[in-house]
Amino acid sequence: MHYSVMLKEVIESLQLKDDGIYVDATLGYAGHTREILKRVKRGFIFAFDQDMDAILYSQEKLEQIANNFLIIKSNFLYVKEELEKRNVFNIDGILFDLGVSSPQLDNKDRGFSYRFNSKLDMRMDKTAFLSAYEVVNNYQENDLARIIFQYGEEKYAKNIAKNIVRERTIKPIETTFELVEIIKKSMPKKDTFDKNPARRTFQAIRIEVNHELDILEDSLKKALSLLNIGGRMVVITFHSLEDRIVKNVFKEVSEVDKLVKGLPEIPDAYLPKFKLVEKKAISPSDFELLENRRSRSSHMRVIERIR
Repeated sequence: MHYSVMLKEVIESLQLKDDGIYVDATLGYAGHTREILKRVKRGFIFAFDQDMDAILYSQEKLEQIANNFLIIKSNFLYVKEELEKRNVFNIDGILFDLGVSSPQLDNKDRGFSYRFNSKLDMRMDKTAFLSAYEVVNNYQENDLARIIFQYGEEKYAKNIAKNIVRERTIKPIETTFELVEIIKKSMPKKDTFDKNPARRTFQAIRIEVNHELDILEDSLKKALSLLNIGGRMVVITFHSLEDRIVKNVFKEVSEVDKLVKGLPEIPDAYLPKFKLVEKKAISPSDFELLENRRSRSSHMRVIERIR
């Protein structure tokens, strides 16, 4: 089952207008978009995704509600360019939900999950060249260690990388369970009793395969430039690296320019164009955490254009 993280909070934070133009930059299986579409009767929704499975599923579900939407097969890095192609230069709100959809995790053929034995893949866009297989079998040991440590915050990254390289000299590492076994062997026994000892490494490889962090800062800044006054951006993250990027981008655009900070009167040109709707990240409710364990690591940040 697909569970849309912080659905109620997202809808409230976007402050939807009946005739507004909204963007879901990460459509997935359309949980958030369905609720937005129900409330925007005279406006329009643009939704972006790279995964054809998600697009086909969502198209059918959304058509049952209304037809004032368009799904665009593209990475969210190109939201601005794709909208401009369609003569859309300003929007009233945009959502980024940076998690992997439950159906992607639960589909054993996609290779996202350490819970199922499948070919190493992890591509959001199944037509892309780089897959988890390529990363695991072809990256240099130093690069593997860096990725696993940096993106997975895994303290045994060097051991894991060393053992991956050793094992692949015997035969290619082809499946998720083969990789899980290598990860387990790279840790002290006591740490393999963690519920998911492979979780951090799988996260790191998925981020590398899909260039998730490389494009995030750029994407947020481009999308912010599209917002009308009063328009809001909502971003849901699932690990500290993503959240740090979002926090820093929001801080940068919502603070007074350092050159003039402290002056008794600040010229309009130097005043920030955005304000934080909440100073701290919003977390899921206790009720949601009981219903959906996967939302436990999520954080939501909201920013509004004010001038």
